Amino acid sequence: MKKVLILGSGPNRIGQGIEFDYACVHAVFALKEQGIKTIMVNCNPETVSTDYDTADVLYFEPVVLENVLEVIRREKPDGVFLQFGGQTPLKLSLHLKNLGVNILGTPPESIDMAEDRELFRNLVERLGIKQPQSGTARTKEEALKVTEEIGYPVLVRPSYVLGGRAMRIVYDREDLLQYLEEAVSVSYERPILIDKYLSDSVEVDVDAIGDGEDYLIGAVMEHIEEAGVHSGDSAASIPPYTLSVEVVEEIKRQSKLIAKELRVKGLVNLQFAVKDGEVYVLEVNPRASRTVPFVSKTIGYPLAKLSALVGVGKRLRDLVPEVFERLKKGTAHFASDFMPASKNIYSVKEVVFPWNRFPEEDPVLGPEMKSTGEVMGVGDCFGLAYYKAQLSAGSRLPTSGKVFLSVADRDKPKIVDLCAGFLKLGFEVYATYGTYQYLSNMGLKVKHVLKVSEGRPNVVDMIKNQEINLIINTPSGRRERSDAYHIRRSAVQYQIPYTTTVRGGYAMLEAIKSYLENGGKLKVYALQDL
Repeated sequence: MKKVLILGSGPNRIGQGIEFDYACVHAVFALKEQGIKTIMVNCNPETVSTDYDTADVLYFEPVVLENVLEVIRREKPDGVFLQFGGQTPLKLSLHLKNLGVNILGTPPESIDMAEDRELFRNLVERLGIKQPQSGTARTKEEALKVTEEIGYPVLVRPSYVLGGRAMRIVYDREDLLQYLEEAVSVSYERPILIDKYLSDSVEVDVDAIGDGEDYLIGAVMEHIEEAGVHSGDSAASIPPYTLSVEVVEEIKRQSKLIAKELRVKGLVNLQFAVKDGEVYVLEVNPRASRTVPFVSKTIGYPLAKLSALVGVGKRLRDLVPEVFERLKKGTAHFASDFMPASKNIYSVKEVVFPWNRFPEEDPVLGPEMKSTGEVMGVGDCFGLAYYKAQLSAGSRLPTSGKVFLSVADRDKPKIVDLCAGFLKLGFEVYATYGTYQYLSNMGLKVKHVLKVSEGRPNVVDMIKNQEINLIINTPSGRRERSDAYHIRRSAVQYQIPYTTTVRGGYAMLEAIKSYLENGGKLKVYALQDL
């Protein structure tokens, strides 16, 4: 192969951005080392892939079929890579295949099978793997019927969207009708997708790589926020910090099974939910994902480079023989085939949000992606890695002071141990009436504070006076400008660490505990040493 065309991701936008540029650039570097001429099609002025000296030839054009075909006609490449530019190039796969273009890596039919809901559901059933109940609706009546069959709560979203736009968790019929009225227009051309929402489940991301014969797990990442928070907005830990080794091994087994069935050649990202020890597959993306840079830095292997080499015919066994040697001996790390078992290091990915730039936006996490960046913390236990990740994201967790707790009714039973944990560390815990009453009835010494709507001095007054050091507040209702909204906005304005999920609260507790046990010291690791 002498000449290869790589399609970029187009302009940066929330849900698709710099991680795909990272993958494109690494692919270019790997191919150049093999003496292959590289051609880049991308139109993003802010990224390295459009620097004049990255690829051998750059076409600064929108990544649409018409432009790509013109570049192919002019350059006559031996093959085209779609998997490094995210969702934008993937949409062109079948068009290009039908026009006789040689697609490198995963076949277009497999890409279509992963993207098409019906085809993917059939594939998963054939493999005997569990997935949440789901359905498709093309009218309001159909949406109500499908939802009643599946049972509330459900996750609803329009088809063909990026970054979880207009996605919502719906808890009852009234909520669903409001969503259908306000958020989307349902039609035969654009149906809405309805999935059973697995409450209280843990979401897991997997990045894997295959060459058509062998498949390796880059990493199994446990999300810190509950399933239902967009994967791009959730912090994640390598290795998982609450899942059992058995569950992680089952996730790895299912990942390899699906990747093999899809004939993946190169990178693939899979998302799972774990509920009551059962593993459910949520979705599969046969391309580079936003976690590839994080995983590559953690495991010490450049997955995007390996993927490019696999796409031009190299075998994983020849590229990383030591990994196969480790697997044969059974000394690989349980969360990654690439890492040796002796490597007892935790890496935590945390996300960065632009809340201070959008003063009206409610800083609450949900199915719609809102983050605009990522950071990474490394430590010899989960708590320290998470503490460092928070620090990198601009949030210094307190080691003493006052914690404010206010959660939705469905979350109240889950926060008893959380509250007890903070009290044990010497924190004072404040709560609004519902949460205060619940925790007091459980025998915990909690102090009552007024809501904004109940008079003054209230919780927002305490935040403004810098009397609150940490906020744990989960959303409950549909009211646009609720008390909780004012609490979250004040937390952003006065730079007080906060989380809108219970699991996030427990992670913060663990981080503070580990930091105190370590005498308030943090160790600095160089990635090269790891």
